Amino acid sequence: MRWNVRVWVLIGLLVGSLIPAGLSLADENAGAGAVEPMPPEIQNATQEQVIARHIVDVLTKLSTITENIMGNTTLPENSSILQHYELAEQYRDSAMNAYESGDYYTTILDGLTAMHHYKVVLESLRKGKENLRDRFFEEARRMGEYFKMAEHIINAAQKQGIDVGNAPELLNETREAYRAVLDDIKEKDFAKAREDLQAAREKKAALDEQLRDLKEQLAYENAEEVVKVFLNKTQRGIEIAEKAIELWNERGADVSKLENLTERVKAIYDEVNGLAGEEKWEDALGVIQENGATLREFSKAVSFIQRKAYERQVEEKIKDAKAFIRELNGRIRKDGKALRELKKEGVDTRKAELHLKVAMQEVRLGIGLLKHKKPMQAKAHFAIALDMLHRVDEFILWHA
Repeated sequence: MRWNVRVWVLIGLLVGSLIPAGLSLADENAGAGAVEPMPPEIQNATQEQVIARHIVDVLTKLSTITENIMGNTTLPENSSILQHYELAEQYRDSAMNAYESGDYYTTILDGLTAMHHYKVVLESLRKGKENLRDRFFEEARRMGEYFKMAEHIINAAQKQGIDVGNAPELLNETREAYRAVLDDIKEKDFAKAREDLQAAREKKAALDEQLRDLKEQLAYENAEEVVKVFLNKTQRGIEIAEKAIELWNERGADVSKLENLTERVKAIYDEVNGLAGEEKWEDALGVIQENGATLREFSKAVSFIQRKAYERQVEEKIKDAKAFIRELNGRIRKDGKALRELKKEGVDTRKAELHLKVAMQEVRLGIGLLKHKKPMQAKAHFAIALDMLHRVDEFILWHA
C-alpha cells in the first residue's frame, strides 16, 4: 500500500492529538532546531514502514512515561483508568509484534489505538490529581471555621473552671497538621499531602473527642439555658412537622413515618417540659441526651421540610428576580445591623455571623448563575440563603 502526502499529514495530526498536552516525547539531548539526517535504512524504506517506525518510537516513550506514573499511583481494581491502561499495553504489544514481523499496516492501526488509551490514562490521572488537590485544599481551608469553634468551646470551658486537659495542645497540633497539608499543595507534592492529610484527620479525631467531652460538661454547667433553647426550638419543629403532615395528607402522601417520629418527639418534649417546670434542669438535660438519636432524626426531617418550603418560596419569588435579590440584600443588611447591636451588648454572635456570611455567599453565587443563564442552579443557592437567614432571624429573636 502506497501512502501519499495527505496520509502523512493525517497520521501526524492523529499522533499529535493522541499525545496529551504538555507531554514531551522528544529526546532531551537534542539541540533546539537540530535536524538529524535520516539513516540509510529509513531512506530506502517504504512510507508505510517509516510511519510504523515513528509510531513504535512514540509508543516506546509513551509506554515508559505512563508506566512510571502508574507505578506511583494507587487505583481501585475496577478503575476505568486501569482498564484503559491494560488495553493500551495490549495494543502496544500487538503493534510491536506486528512491526517485528513486517506487518506495518497493523503496527500503525494498533499503535494509534494504543496511543488513544494511553492518552485517556494520562489525562484521567492529570484530572484526578487536580481534583485531589482541590479536595485537599477545600478540606484544609474549611478547617478555619472549625478551629474558631474549637477555640470558643475551650475558652468557654476555661471560664467556667472546667479542666480542659490537653485540648489546647491538640488544637495547636491539629492546626499545624492542616497547615502542613496546605504547604504540600503549594509545593505540588500531592503524595505527601495525602499522607499529611491522614495525619491531620487523626489529630482532628482526637480533638473532636476532647471537644465532645467539654461540650457535655458545658451543657451541665448551663443546663437551664440549654433546656430552654431545646424547648423553644423543638416546639417550633413540632409545629412545622404537623403543618407538613396536614398538607401531605391532603395530597394523599404516606406520612406515617413522619407522624410516628413527631409523636415520639412530642413525648420527649412533654417530659423535658415537665422537669423544666419543676426546675430540674440537669434531669431535663439528661432526658435530652438519652434521646439524642431520635431528636437528631427529627431535626433532619424538619430541615428537609424547611428546605422544600424555601425552594417553593424561591420558585415563586424568582419570577421577579430583581425584587427578590433586593429583598435578600435588605434582609442581610438588616440582620447584620441587628447582630452588631447584640454584639455590643455582649452576646456571642459568631455562629449567627457565620450563617449570615454563608447567606451572602449563596446570594452572590445565585446572582452569578442567573447572569450565566442557569436559573435552576441559582434557585438551589437562593434556597440555602433563605435557610441561613431564617436561622439568623431565629437567633436575633431569641436574644432580643
